[in-house]
Amino acid sequence: MEHPAREGRGGIGARRRDFPLLDERFHGKPLVYLDSAATTQKPRAVIGRLSRFYQDENANVQRGVYALSERATDAYESARATVQRFINAALPREIVFVRGTTEAINLVAAAWSAAHLRAGDEIVVSEMEQNSNIVPWQMACEATGAALRVIPIDDRGDLRLDAFELLLTDRTRLVSIAHVSNALGTVNPVREIVQRAHAHGIPVLVDGAQAVAHGCVDVRELGCDFYAFSGHKVFAPTGIGVLYGRAAILDALPPYQAGGGMIRSVTFDRTQYADVPARFEAGTPDIGGAVALGCAIDYLNAIGVDEVASYERDLLDYATAALSEVPGVRIIGAPARRAAILSFVVEGVHAHDVGTVLDREGVAVRAGHHCCQPLMARLGLAATVRASLALYNTRADVDALVAAVVRAREVFA
Repeated sequence: MEHPAREGRGGIGARRRDFPLLDERFHGKPLVYLDSAATTQKPRAVIGRLSRFYQDENANVQRGVYALSERATDAYESARATVQRFINAALPREIVFVRGTTEAINLVAAAWSAAHLRAGDEIVVSEMEQNSNIVPWQMACEATGAALRVIPIDDRGDLRLDAFELLLTDRTRLVSIAHVSNALGTVNPVREIVQRAHAHGIPVLVDGAQAVAHGCVDVRELGCDFYAFSGHKVFAPTGIGVLYGRAAILDALPPYQAGGGMIRSVTFDRTQYADVPARFEAGTPDIGGAVALGCAIDYLNAIGVDEVASYERDLLDYATAALSEVPGVRIIGAPARRAAILSFVVEGVHAHDVGTVLDREGVAVRAGHHCCQPLMARLGLAATVRASLALYNTRADVDALVAAVVRAREVFA
């Protein structure tokens, strides 16, 4: 039997029908949604679970002594356990609910840096990082007198591991690295990066925003000290995300924000902080979002993460070959391993103009610098067009993309 990505009917490709927004039409054309790296669409199961929470379980968590609050707390903590199993964390308390990857990185940059970063120290990031894994570290460096060091990439879009090794010194305090580049799709060798850093006693944070929906993530196998991701990139609502941290490290960190829920006791003279993860979840959390994230993970697990990865690899290969045949189109980067992201430019046409024409054809892509201006500068580009795939895409979507790109070339010829 032909692979589901080839047939576009049955198998994983048939999951498109689970996503109601994909039935919409724009400019009279069926929607071809190829911007999942920015945010994924939501399946009916997740939309229904979020609605059901507010209909049947809505109450504040942890502090209520009445049955409805206990029901909400059970749902919230069940979602934490689901996340723990999904990324194979050792303990539920190693999972901190945050607003998304950005807040998770800011949490570590603030709390960890306050405890560990001093003038003369160094933080290592890479040339392919998104703004949310650059700016928080710049701010931490400005506050402490530390310095930012950058791992370069080669012309294919892979990290220069030889240069990375040279950056690790007795002044390096932390490495913060993307699991998958949001602009190139490069899959970084995280396990090797962690091993090299740990050989020098250096902890590692991994930005997993672009990885969790596209393949198995096992934080214990990777060996990382922190792992961050956003729910909205894995079929869950916006405003919910996860910071994983090894328990021993989280236990030693000071709070990131203060308020209700993160304290054990308060007097005007002294405050005792709660244990993790409550210490990092000040105020009322996004309870419904966490519950819906648990549902999204269940949805993905029911399909099979390995099945999704295989399906998307086939679809990515098809898209790469199809776009490569369009005259005037240049795919950016050729990394050793690429996730479901293709960035490209069209000769003589600005990326924003390409994106506008594609929109008129019903094809939704991202056009711009993708919050990766240092990477764009390295590539000598102002912007690219980015098509990002997910389990609900099919070869028909790729064909529509290619036809729309051909149309863009004709419009601006």
